[in-house]
Amino acid sequence: MEELQRAYSRLCKESGAEPQEAVLQRLHGLLRGRLDLATQSLTLDTCRALGKLLQKEALLTELVLSDCMLSDEGATMLLQGLCVNTVVRFLDLKGNNLRAAGAEALGKLLRQNKSIQSLTLEWNSLGPWEDAFATFCGALAANSTLRQLDLRNNQISHKGAEELALALRSNASLQQLEQAMDRNQDRQASVRESQARAHILSKEVQHLREEKSKQFLDLMETIDRQRQEMAKSSTASAARVGRLQEALSERHSVISALKAKLQMAEAALALSEQKARDLGERLATAEQEQRSLAQRQAKEHRLELQEAADRESKLLRDLSAAQEKNLRLRNQVDELERKVKSQQEQLFLSRQELTTTSAELKMRAAQAEERLELEKTRSRQNLEDAEHLRFKEVEHMTRHLEESEKAMQDRVQRLEAVRLSLEEELSQVKAAALSERGRAEEELLKAKSQVRLEEQQRLAHLEEKLRLLAQARDEAQSACLQQKQMVADAQARASQLGLQVEGLRRHLEELQQELSNKDQEKAAEVTRVRLELQEQNGRLQAELTAQEALKEKAAALERQLKVIASDHREALLDRESENASLREKLRLKEAEIARIREEEAQRASFLQNAVLAYVQGSPLRTLSPPK
Repeated sequence: MEELQRAYSRLCKESGAEPQEAVLQRLHGLLRGRLDLATQSLTLDTCRALGKLLQKEALLTELVLSDCMLSDEGATMLLQGLCVNTVVRFLDLKGNNLRAAGAEALGKLLRQNKSIQSLTLEWNSLGPWEDAFATFCGALAANSTLRQLDLRNNQISHKGAEELALALRSNASLQQLEQAMDRNQDRQASVRESQARAHILSKEVQHLREEKSKQFLDLMETIDRQRQEMAKSSTASAARVGRLQEALSERHSVISALKAKLQMAEAALALSEQKARDLGERLATAEQEQRSLAQRQAKEHRLELQEAADRESKLLRDLSAAQEKNLRLRNQVDELERKVKSQQEQLFLSRQELTTTSAELKMRAAQAEERLELEKTRSRQNLEDAEHLRFKEVEHMTRHLEESEKAMQDRVQRLEAVRLSLEEELSQVKAAALSERGRAEEELLKAKSQVRLEEQQRLAHLEEKLRLLAQARDEAQSACLQQKQMVADAQARASQLGLQVEGLRRHLEELQQELSNKDQEKAAEVTRVRLELQEQNGRLQAELTAQEALKEKAAALERQLKVIASDHREALLDRESENASLREKLRLKEAEIARIREEEAQRASFLQNAVLAYVQGSPLRTLSPPK
């Protein structure tokens, strides 16, 4: 059985089609050489593959293809495969609506096949195609192996019956042929039914003849009673008419009141309709206002976005200005360093001059003191200018912080840069002071050593010089102390500025945290929207694929429906022709029954006239009132 499945699948793949699952299941469940494909819708590819399979298959002895809705082309392919088969004994093609092409293919099968002994062709359309059916009958006459043939309900005409009779005269092997037995049984049943009805009608007429004489006397008595009842009913009807007229007048008044109420209701309805129209207009205006509000909000949103972009560009410009200012400050620091170097060189030259001559020491010391004072004043002025500048920058930074949150970060960075530059300047000044103090102490030590060397010669003069040098040292120490105090003040101010900067940094960090939270929220919203869009795209893609699959299925079903509809239409036409023939026969039967009824009615009228004539001639006529 698996070999049959593989052979069927291979033949389907060779023709470029997929094998039908139902056919594979039936091939797998094959029992005793019987392949039952009844009620299975077989495609052309399946018919082609089965036709090729039947040419070489030696296991199948019975093939059932009833109610498979085979097309002419599919049936031809299957029958061509059976033409060379030598094993199949039983073939069932019931209910496949085989027509001219099928009849010709069956004729070819009967001429070439030598193994089929039973052929079932019930409920097909072989009869209306006279030439094709004649070909089938000719092949049947030449066949010598067929034992059983079923041709019921094939719409075989008189000419087809003649061809079939000629074929049966030549065929010596056919043992059983069933044709149109149901129609003959229906005709005989209708004839028997009409005869039984006629017999029943005759009995009823006889019974009526017997009962007419009894019913006549009862009829006269009932007529008298009816006259009395009519008199009573006339009086009652007159009273009822009066009551009805009164009720009609009341109904007229009620109808007039209802008309008035109806007019009032119509007026109220018109008012309600007017209110509904007004409400509809208000609703339309509200919707228009809502749309305009939405447009305005969108415009404001665009303006906010534009302002944010402008603010960002402004912040970028401020950042570039801060960078330029930072460069200028660096240039100033470089100039200060150059000045300090030049001063150091001058101090070194003065110290050399101090060492060369002791006479010029006082003058050089005085010059050094003057230069130191100048440098002190200059450094103090520089510190004051830097402090004033820093104070201005802090005020500017606070004002700018109130204006924009994003500019705060840039200003804090600029202040940090300024603070760092000031700290560097302070460190440089401190280092310069320390270096000057060290150099001064070194120079003093050198001077002391020189004084000690010259003390023997110029003791008094050196004592004066030492006193002057001590004074200069005290003044230098006081100047160093003042510079230390200034440095301490500057450090205190720097610490205050650092605290302020730290507060601003914390505020900036809070703002940055808020911005990062907003950015995260925006990113989460964007990711959520993207995921939703991706899910919607996935659903749309799935729906599109499902719709395409449904369209393909619908197209396949439409094609099958067209085939089924065409076959059904042809079957309906065949059935309509049968119904027309049956209607014609029924009309003939009804005409015959009508004729029988007319005859019975004539007989009944004759009997009634005879009874009336008998009654009129009897003595009861004088006693009965006129009719």
